[in-house]
Order: sequence, then C-alpha cells, then structure tokens
Amino acid sequence: MHRVIDDILESTRRRVAHLHTADMRREIDHRDIIPLIQRQKDKNKIPVLAEVKPGSPTTKKREITPKDASEIALEMEAGGAVAISVLTEPDFFYGGMENLYAVRKSVKIPVLRKDFIIDEKQIYETESDLILLISGILGDNLKKFVDLSLVYGLEPLVEVHNEKELMDALNTETRIIGINNRNLNTLAIDLSTTEHLIPLIPDDRIIISESGIRDAVDAARLINAGADAVLVGTAIMDDPFDRTKRLVDAL
Repeated sequence: MHRVIDDILESTRRRVAHLHTADMRREIDHRDIIPLIQRQKDKNKIPVLAEVKPGSPTTKKREITPKDASEIALEMEAGGAVAISVLTEPDFFYGGMENLYAVRKSVKIPVLRKDFIIDEKQIYETESDLILLISGILGDNLKKFVDLSLVYGLEPLVEVHNEKELMDALNTETRIIGINNRNLNTLAIDLSTTEHLIPLIPDDRIIISESGIRDAVDAARLINAGADAVLVGTAIMDDPFDRTKRLVDAL
C-alpha cells in the first residue's frame, strides 16, 4: 500500500479503538440501489452514484457541515443520481458520520457510507443503505465483513483494483463490485483498469466504476465498456446538480 493509505489505516485504527457497540442498532429501512440502476439503464441514462466529497489527500479541502452535505446531496438527487456516497473518514477526507446521517434523512435514494472499514464495530454504527468494503485492505477478512454487512441489513459494495482482489470479491455474497481506477499502491489513476476487469465479472453482479471520472466522455466510455454505473465525487462537487445531470445524460 502507498504510504498515504498506510497513514489512513493507522488513523482509522486509532479512531475505531474508541467505538462502542452496546447501543448500536439498525433503525432504518433499506433502500435497494439495484432496481434504481436498472431503471436508469432502461431509460438509456447513466446510473451515477454522486459523492459528497469534502476533500482527499490528492485534492483541496472544503468544509462541509451536515447542513451543507444535505443541500449538496439534494442537488445531486435532483440531477438524477441513483445514490449518494458520503465520505465519513475525518482526518484525510474530512468527512464525518454526522454528514452521513444528515444526507440519509434528506434524500429518498440509497446512501453509501464510504470509509476505510477495518473493524466490525464500524458496520454496527452505520445507518445507511450501502457500505464500502475494500478487498485489498480487508484481505482474508473480506468474506466475514460481507456476511456481517448483509446480516445487519447493509448492501456491501466491494471495491477491487486487480484480478486477485476481484477473485476474492467474487467468492463472497456481494451483489455489487466496485472497480477502483486508482491504484492503492501508487495512487495513479487509469480508467483502463475497469475495462480490463469487466470481462472477468459474471453477469449476475452489478459493476460500478470508481475514481478518475472527470466528465461525460469518461462516464460514457466506462458504461460502453460494460460498467453498470459510475461513482463520481471531485468532478461534480463544484456544481452538484448540473454536473450530475451531465453525467446522467452522457449517452
């Protein structure tokens, strides 16, 4: 892993050490993303998971309060997004659980918690519809975390970057595979990662291409390669409604 990823994981370990699970219980009804993806595809529109992204180690930071997050997510929903991704990692991506809860209360579409999940306590604290699980980080624990998420009522989106991580993901019960175009060892982005891995994925899995999608041309390229949906953050944060809509209408 790249040094930045190692630093994020160390920070995450310190953060989850203070989590408690005694009072954590799931109190929301699950919103299923898969029918929404199919409905968008039937209309020849691109299913977009739009991300509320305050920043990252490779982009500038933007202060986003829970109120801001709700307003941004509502614009994304109005622009045609099938789901909202919310970053909850606080130290490197400047997100927070408060933003997740605020967005989930504001929109009607599914919400994805995007974080570095390394401890089952993080699953039990999550009040959303989907949760990101990174195959390259969870390793041999991936299946356990997928199963825990499903039992808890969360839809796992299992993120992969190479063939080994993909094979590990396909050996779980996840319905959704996310292909990260960013290499976690180098942080370099290559959209052909999605094009390379798609032929290896059975038709019964939903494929979401993530990272490095700058515009409608990139989005259309990945959909035409066989992706079912795209997840986009940085490229739409400056104008969430208009840029989401442009991606949705890219075909």
